[in-house]
Amino acid sequence: MIVDALIEKIAETQNPTCVGLDTSLSYLPADMRAEGKDGRAAAEAVYEFNRNIVDAVCDIVPAVKVQIAYYEELGPAGLEVFRKTCSYAKGKGLFVIADAKRNDIGATAFRYSASFLGENAPFESDFLTVNGYLGTDGILPFVEESVKRDRGLFVLVKTSNPSSGELQDLRLADGRTVYECMGDMAEQWGKGTEGKYGYSRVGAVVGATHPEQAKILRGRLPHTFFLIPGYGAQGANAEMLKNCFRAGGMGGIVNNSRGILCAYQKRGGTYAEAAREACIDMRRDLLSVLGEICAK
Repeated sequence: MIVDALIEKIAETQNPTCVGLDTSLSYLPADMRAEGKDGRAAAEAVYEFNRNIVDAVCDIVPAVKVQIAYYEELGPAGLEVFRKTCSYAKGKGLFVIADAKRNDIGATAFRYSASFLGENAPFESDFLTVNGYLGTDGILPFVEESVKRDRGLFVLVKTSNPSSGELQDLRLADGRTVYECMGDMAEQWGKGTEGKYGYSRVGAVVGATHPEQAKILRGRLPHTFFLIPGYGAQGANAEMLKNCFRAGGMGGIVNNSRGILCAYQKRGGTYAEAAREACIDMRRDLLSVLGEICAK
């Protein structure tokens, strides 16, 4: 099962780090983003950058997250680079999370699901981020496809952005917050799909920037694996995100985008070498808080 395999890769690498390939053209070294490049040349420069990052880190991290917005911005050539990036990372043995936050109802949700999770998906991924705030009929098509093809989902539950509380922290009539309600729904959507480590194929996005809320969710959602944004550039550190994990370092994977992609700007050297060093430092930081990660 896909979540079991991800957990085992995390334990094998002793690194619950996900490298976010949220690759803005502005992150590239100046000689790669020279002014005057047309859209296709710019997109290919992004692909070259992504390829070299993947080559540099594929033996020390278990996964990448590829945020589609950065590729849509570059037009059709950018979407082709999104597709090629996902394929290249999978070919290097990495788990691929397509960060597309898809959300709709009925037939349209099925089409979105087919695009990322289906048998003939043009943008194939192991996991897909989805937005559950349209309710159950906006998520079940994704769940059904993930079961058929052994894929996984990450439902937005408590996001890392500063204003997330404007909606997500509101209290419902039954006393729960909105984020607690969404977490409970994610746990229910995954019911019956749990693997041997007890986690279902329906995970949750839980930001490291909100440690108290993360602690509540970790307690409420025993079968839900977390995708944890917010580390590094968004302000969270290892101590803040420990509430997302259980004993033995189990239960989540931590995304870091700019802190890895742009590491060369602070460290010097090539961007690929600096990215690798940043991943090693991040692993050391996470393990200093989580301890040895045991798949059990």
